[in-house]
Amino acid sequence: MSEFDPLLGLGGFGEVSTDSVEPVERDGIRVRPADEDDRESWDDWVERSPQGAVFHRLDALDVQAEYSGTTLVPLVGYKGQEPVGVFPVFAGSKAGVSAAFSPAPGLWIAGLGPALLHFEKLKRRRAEKRHRRFVGAALAWIDAAVDPKYVHVSAVPGYPDSRPFEWQGFSVKPRHTYVVDLARDPETLLDSFSSDARRNVDTDRDDYEIAVEGADAVARIVGQVRERYEQQGETFTLPTEAAVDLYRRLPEGVVRPYVCRIDGEFAGGMVALAGGDTIHRWQGGAKHDYDLPVNDLLDWRIIREGSEDGFRRYDMEGANEQRLCDYKAKFAPDVVPYYQMERGHPGVRLGSKLYTHFFR
Repeated sequence: MSEFDPLLGLGGFGEVSTDSVEPVERDGIRVRPADEDDRESWDDWVERSPQGAVFHRLDALDVQAEYSGTTLVPLVGYKGQEPVGVFPVFAGSKAGVSAAFSPAPGLWIAGLGPALLHFEKLKRRRAEKRHRRFVGAALAWIDAAVDPKYVHVSAVPGYPDSRPFEWQGFSVKPRHTYVVDLARDPETLLDSFSSDARRNVDTDRDDYEIAVEGADAVARIVGQVRERYEQQGETFTLPTEAAVDLYRRLPEGVVRPYVCRIDGEFAGGMVALAGGDTIHRWQGGAKHDYDLPVNDLLDWRIIREGSEDGFRRYDMEGANEQRLCDYKAKFAPDVVPYYQMERGHPGVRLGSKLYTHFFR
């Protein structure tokens, strides 16, 4: 089960109109909402960016906006005619409080934020300057269009530098995820696992099978996670329909619902997301009562198939909750940081109090 911070119970936002806001330029970097030509190139830019992830894709952004009740603003930055980055933002207003988010709130998405382009060819000083100017211009546009009392950005693992946000008045909270290196061959990977993980995935039982299924499997996996949270008296806010819509709208092979069946009956599953060089363990892995190590076998199948398909990383989506770390650490992952960044209007006590009071 994913254990990153969910933004609970969001919805019921008022729409935010941004049509009349002019582009913002900062020292040669010009930021504005994507036009039709930009939208045609958007997914290609996402694929080319080191920070580009599944949830940066336009179809995934539309799903986030629809199910969070927010207004999607897909910002793009240019230096001259060259795109330098995209920054999808979700804006909304509720109870008189305007806010901007990236990713959209309440959908159990760990990271989004800016995805940078054409930075790898720059020397460090020029790259840092361009990054700072792009973020500054994007935030200036958001301030002009939304006038948010609260802004929350959670960047993807590997986002290079949180300082441009700090310099714009954001508080930065480092978080961590586990990432398995898939560049190693499966046997080397297996040898690096803990002894119980090796034992669990080397079972000789023949009464189970694991396969990638379809939309019904997505719904069943998310439903199992929801049931598990409810059993623990906790809230799970991801609508099942949102996960199913992601499966239906994104290209084939991006959303992969792995299902384990014992004697033909559903035992458990994981919804993995494949994009760029990374496959993500998004939803699933709920605790079960079977005597078969279902989750170990599911993770091992995803790892093996991800390696065979040429992916270089398996992001296990979170290394922040101690009770879940013991399980994930069995697969010999690296600990990789990512950043959650937030800024509130002066004089207003925000953070978790804002979420629970205004956006529940």
